[in-house]
Amino acid sequence: MKTYKNRIIEQLLSKKLAAKGAVLIEGPKWCGKTTTAEEFAASKVMLARTDVKDHFKNLLEIDTDAALAGATPMLIDEWQTVPKLWDAVRYTVDHRQQMGQFILTGSAVPDREAEAAREHSGTGRFAWLTMRPMTLFESGESNGKVSLKGLFDTPNKILETNELKLTDIAFLICRGGWPMAIDLTEEAALEQAFDYYEAVTKEDITRVDGIKRSSERVQRLMKAYARHQGTQASIATIKEDLKTNDITTLDENTINSYLDALRKIFVIEDMPAWNPNLRSKTAIRTTDTRYFVDPSIATAALGLGPNDLLNDLNTMGFFFETLCVRDLRVYAEALNGKVYHYRDKNELECDAVVHLRDGRYGLVEIKLGGESLISDGAKTLNQLEGLIDNTLMKSPAFKMVLTATGQHAYRRPEDGVYVIPIGCLKD
Repeated sequence: MKTYKNRIIEQLLSKKLAAKGAVLIEGPKWCGKTTTAEEFAASKVMLARTDVKDHFKNLLEIDTDAALAGATPMLIDEWQTVPKLWDAVRYTVDHRQQMGQFILTGSAVPDREAEAAREHSGTGRFAWLTMRPMTLFESGESNGKVSLKGLFDTPNKILETNELKLTDIAFLICRGGWPMAIDLTEEAALEQAFDYYEAVTKEDITRVDGIKRSSERVQRLMKAYARHQGTQASIATIKEDLKTNDITTLDENTINSYLDALRKIFVIEDMPAWNPNLRSKTAIRTTDTRYFVDPSIATAALGLGPNDLLNDLNTMGFFFETLCVRDLRVYAEALNGKVYHYRDKNELECDAVVHLRDGRYGLVEIKLGGESLISDGAKTLNQLEGLIDNTLMKSPAFKMVLTATGQHAYRRPEDGVYVIPIGCLKD
C-alpha cells in the first residue's frame, strides 16, 4: 500500500497545544481533521453520532465538569453541533489554567449564536487552525527537493529533478487531496471527488444552517463557479453565466446566500488581494479571486476527468492554478504566512504572493510549463518587482514561476527567477 508523509498540520497542532488551552481545527469534510486530532488526543467525544451527542448535551447541561472530565488533550469532534460547548470549554480552560486541554474539530462554521460566542470569548484561550486537503508533498507525489522555506533565504543556485509528467498532474487535479483517495486504484480514487460533490449538493449545503436548498440549484451554481476558477468574477458575472448555461437562473441575493453556505462548510476559499507599497499611485483591484478548496471539486462539478483536461490545456491551466494555490496555502501556514493575489488597473496580475508574518514575501506566477509561458511569467514577476517602493517595504525574497511540467527546478541566471515544478515543492 502506498504510504505518505505526515500531515503538515501535525506540526502546527503540536505547537498550538503547547501554547493554548484549546485548539480549534476547521476545514472541509473528508480532509482528515478527526484522524489527525486522534493522533494527539488522550480521550474523545464523537458528536457526529446522534446517541453520543444527545448524551453529551444532557450531561453538559447537568454537570459541565463531568462532561469535560476526559483525559487531556480531549478531542470533541463536530463541536459546532452543540453551541453551548464553546463557553463551557472556555470556562474550563480559564479554570484549569493549563495548556493543551482540548482539541475541537468542525467541518462547518457554527450558527450565529455559537459564532458570536466564539468571536468574543476565544481570545487568549483558543488557537485556530484551518486544515485543507493534502498537498502533493503530503500525498507523496512531490519529491520535496525544493523547500518554500528555503526559497525565502534566496539561494543562488537550485538544480533538482522533477518526476511528474503532465498526465500525472491531470490525474492529481481530478483526484484531489482527499486522504481516502490516496491508496486507491485510479478509477476508485477519481470517484471520491464526485462523491464529495454529491454530498455537498444533496446534504451538507442544507445541514450547515438548516435552510433547505435545491440540490439542482447548488449544482448549477458550483458549475458556474468552476468555470470562473482563478478569476475575480463578480456575482453579476456568475449570474450571467448561470443565465447563459441554464434555462433558469438565480438572483444575486440567492447566489450570495448559496456561496456563503459553501464558505461555511469550507468548499470554497477565495483569495484576498495583496496591497503593497508602490512607487506610483497605481489603483489595485481588491476583488477576491475565486477558488474551491481543492481543484477536484471544480472538475467534479463540471464532470471532467484527466483526459478532458489534457484535451483542453487552457482549462487545465485554471484548475492547475487551484491545485498550486491549495498547496501554497498549506506550505505558507507552516511558515506563519498567508497567500494573496495581485492585480492592478493596468491588468498587471500576479497569481500568488506568499507573505510571512515577519514581512518577507515571495511573488509567484503559475504556469503549466514550456519556455514561452515561463518567460511570460518571469516578465510579470519582474514588472511587479519594479513597481514596489523599496523605501517603504522590502524587496521580494524570491520570484518563482511554479510549473506543472519540466525536468528540473532551477534559477534563471538572467533575472534570478526560480522555475520550480510543483512536483518538487514542499513547505
